[in-house]
Amino acid sequence: MNHRVIFAPQASDDLENLLVYLMDEAGRETARRYVGKIIDYCLSFETFPKRGAMRPDLRPGLRVVGYRGKASIAFTVENDTVFILRVFHGGQNIAFPDDE
Repeated sequence: MNHRVIFAPQASDDLENLLVYLMDEAGRETARRYVGKIIDYCLSFETFPKRGAMRPDLRPGLRVVGYRGKASIAFTVENDTVFILRVFHGGQNIAFPDDE
């Protein structure tokens, strides 16, 4: 069974902010390629969504999985939908609007 993957607005903002940051640090093409690979990785959750570590201490149903040792992807799986909630990069603390 394939799941649908949906990016929450905050996750989209996280990816946009990462893209802008990396453009200055690594160049436009490198930044686009790296952020594109994170997005592709998230989209791969459609076939194997229940991966990563459970983190109910942060939010009910929350899972967190790392990407290449540089990013953490926070998401939930509800029925046939994967919700990508946040994408944290470079050691950012995992936080959500009700935590901040």
